[in-house]
Amino acid sequence: MGGVIVEMIGTPLVPGTAVGVAATANEALSFWGGFNPESGEVIDRRHPLSGRVVTGQVLVLPHGRGSCSASGVFLEAVRNRTAPAAVIVSRIDPIIGLGAILGEELYETTIPVVLVSGEDRARIVDGDLIEISPAGRVTVRHGHQDHQ
Repeated sequence: MGGVIVEMIGTPLVPGTAVGVAATANEALSFWGGFNPESGEVIDRRHPLSGRVVTGQVLVLPHGRGSCSASGVFLEAVRNRTAPAAVIVSRIDPIIGLGAILGEELYETTIPVVLVSGEDRARIVDGDLIEISPAGRVTVRHGHQDHQ
């Protein structure tokens, strides 16, 4: 697992542990209309991650976008086991957070959501290996290019 290791401390909005390959974008994503909870695919054709299946990956975005319906789509992905392993954002996101909290309550599945600064988020490159601790520590291994 070579590569440069970067560590950052974030604020856990939904605490938990996760390991996964980073799926990064500099644009917000609406789960409602932009994500297929049946397949885990980003289906918003204008989004940089369009066509990517992010199931089990660490989704790295500035924030989510959309109405409260997006929380329901995220929750459906948790139920279907097609959700990302974790989500890292650089703006507090109550929509994604609510979906993750409900997934924990209803399906006993924790999808960590961590808030980091915009500068730290920009240090995460698509394909990096990410580890998240319950305290919000984010460990990034650059050079791990094992994504789809």
